[in-house]
Amino acid sequence: MKNSLLLHGGIGSESSLSALLQEYASKAFDNKSSLNSVVNATVLMEDDPIFNAGTGSYQRIDGTIQMDAAVMTETGFGSVIGVEKIRNPVKLALDVMQKTPHLIMAGDGALRLARMLGYEEYDPNTQKAQEQREKVMSELASIDSEKNPRFSALKRMGDISKLIKPEDTVGAVAYVNGTFAAAVSTGGATPMLRGRVGDSPIPGAGIYCGPKGAVVATGFGEEIIKHMLCISVYNDIGSKNLSSILEERTKSFDGPVGLIAIDKNGYSYFSSKPMAVGSFSSETE
Repeated sequence: MKNSLLLHGGIGSESSLSALLQEYASKAFDNKSSLNSVVNATVLMEDDPIFNAGTGSYQRIDGTIQMDAAVMTETGFGSVIGVEKIRNPVKLALDVMQKTPHLIMAGDGALRLARMLGYEEYDPNTQKAQEQREKVMSELASIDSEKNPRFSALKRMGDISKLIKPEDTVGAVAYVNGTFAAAVSTGGATPMLRGRVGDSPIPGAGIYCGPKGAVVATGFGEEIIKHMLCISVYNDIGSKNLSSILEERTKSFDGPVGLIAIDKNGYSYFSSKPMAVGSFSSETE
């Protein structure tokens, strides 16, 4: 049997980043804990401004940064939604799971919990995020604002449907000593209204874990939620080869999407666009 960790840098992330993620997987792997492994890996990606999570998160339309994250094991779940001014949202999601009676905490309540637990104030803003927002706002201003009524809340800024970038998540799955775990973290898609929530912090949508395996997704969050993509993949585990399940789900999905998953026979990944991945495995008796 192999203890294994698999992580991704988001759909659309450059394949050249796979070498970096391979290094992160090696550093993050904990041969005693699947949960520690996925959290360690996600923290490394949150701390790297290359990735859209933690430091490096995208700005919203109003210039603020709100982050989502989640962790899940076979017996537990914790997530945070729209949390601001902390460095590692995935750690706070873990604290929600382990230190509160709740599953999901959002906004100022999540931030109050963070401060109570000793999380220091941290500004995840970067020059990259500022430049990305300026580019999006310029594109919004040049588009016909009446094309899509779904985006009426942004009509003064234009039709955002063509501008949404799907690089919305980093994630990790692991199988260590007979147990599974998963973690995700995101700075969101772009452009976004303040308060927008994607798939990452929603169990069954952007993340799912159970006794059969662990799955995380990346792509257009709204579409992933509609399809409850990760639990759909999870429910198919055992019916056929894992790679076949991921390929079928990805190819039938409308829009860019990527999946990584692990079961007792190993791990696999599949995406409709380039997606950086890294992995580490260790043989056990």
